[in-house]
Amino acid sequence: MTTNLEMESMHSNSSNHDGEKDIPQQIEHIPSVNDGAVVDDRMPTMLRNMTALERQTLNKQLRQRIDRRLLPFMLLMYILNYLDRNNIASARLAHLEEELKLKGSEYQTSVSILFVGYLLMQVPSNMLLNKFGKPAVYLPCCMLVWGVISGLTGAVQNYAGLLVCRFFLGFVEAAYFPGCLFLLSSWYTREELVFRTAILYSGSLISGAFSGLLAAGITGGMQGVRGLNAWRWLFILEGVITVLCAFVALFVLPNFPRTTKWLTEEQKAMAVWRLQEDIGSDDWTNSSEQSIFHGALLAVKDSKAWVLLLTIYGFTSCGTVTNFFPTVVQTLGFNKVNTLLLTAPPYVLGTIVILFNAWHADRTRERYLHVVIGPVISMIMFILVMTTNGFGPRYFAMMVMIGSNYSGYVVALGWISNVLPRPPAKRAAALAGINALSNVCQIYSSYLYPTSGSLSKPHYYLAMSFNVGTSLMSIVFATLLRHILRKANRKLAQGAVIGHDGILRESVTTLEDPEKSGGETVATDNGFRFLV
Repeated sequence: MTTNLEMESMHSNSSNHDGEKDIPQQIEHIPSVNDGAVVDDRMPTMLRNMTALERQTLNKQLRQRIDRRLLPFMLLMYILNYLDRNNIASARLAHLEEELKLKGSEYQTSVSILFVGYLLMQVPSNMLLNKFGKPAVYLPCCMLVWGVISGLTGAVQNYAGLLVCRFFLGFVEAAYFPGCLFLLSSWYTREELVFRTAILYSGSLISGAFSGLLAAGITGGMQGVRGLNAWRWLFILEGVITVLCAFVALFVLPNFPRTTKWLTEEQKAMAVWRLQEDIGSDDWTNSSEQSIFHGALLAVKDSKAWVLLLTIYGFTSCGTVTNFFPTVVQTLGFNKVNTLLLTAPPYVLGTIVILFNAWHADRTRERYLHVVIGPVISMIMFILVMTTNGFGPRYFAMMVMIGSNYSGYVVALGWISNVLPRPPAKRAAALAGINALSNVCQIYSSYLYPTSGSLSKPHYYLAMSFNVGTSLMSIVFATLLRHILRKANRKLAQGAVIGHDGILRESVTTLEDPEKSGGETVATDNGFRFLV
């Protein structure tokens, strides 16, 4: 693994607030020799005393252990997160509108209101998560609450009750996705992160496939059971499953590297060192060192964060088609159950595509092409839906549009932590802020799919034209970001440095005084380059 950024100033090595043993955050860089190879003396002593093979084996064991504990359960939790959020689309086919007597655009408003709560809570939630440093407690507790709210949606009796449940569901669910992105970036190096992000996000696509199958089973077999309509059972059963999963998650998920008690001291040291070697600085240490507002301010000041936001906004806007996917697929002319079954294959294909694209992006260390090829294909698929009438080309477009859009999206999500890695408070704010603001489109997107008129089914001209435009938007701003990063890499090669606030400066003499920047340490360049 390539050694990246050295630190100009040193953290103290005092014990953290959780009583963990000292794990050096930065020590003066004095190369030494071990097994005939140069060893970085910033490395913790317990690692420096190992042979190169022993360190390699420990690193592999650590990564595999975290993969086993973190990824499967995080994936399951996100599947349930997305199910609870989007099951209203399947409930619509099971006569939710008729029983609650929704009129005009009231259904669309019920979809949109979730994202009002979702947007309001994302940044504060990630800042709190970074401050307190207990994701293994925080995320499952949030899951428990949203599972209860989801189940209670099955008991609503009118439009007002549906709005209240949907708002608070979004408010609580807001903690999960940006929180998971932050947790992943706290464990994995830049070369490992995109594929793990894709595994996480595949949960949304798997849930799309599973949602159609589950909804088909419930709506086909539970109508009238105990006097309840099938759409109510859809909310109740999925809410119960979520609550049960939340209790188990409390005992499975890790915290941050320094605060995960089921790791050995050697594994903790390796987890910390991997991040130091990759970026040049350690991550979460203790709550007193995490500044909530300073991190948010650093993210706002970094122009790269805004370009990333506009890139991801295009993907998120196109992705709103999944909120109405059963309705779009219904334009093929099949009955309710068959329509729900036809929604599954596009999500299965999409899962395969995004995992392969992300794996290849990490393997090649390339980002730009893995981001922009997807939206190029998506544009063609959206045009097909607008301009064709036959089952074959229309269903082909529906099969491809999800995977092509989200394959670029997950790489762009990983790009956030690649481009804005440190300090952790800045990364936490950027991940949550970009995810929140990019989901503004969810508030108005429901009105792009009207139930009547010339812009409605089967072609949805307004929605599909909008998706073509926002796909182009992603391509344009990803290209701009590529230009910015290539220019930054050229400056780094010429001796520029990166402050610990993440801002590129021309030389060491232009660095801001750490005392004036909130006590942040400063990382100088030692081979670090942005992934482009």
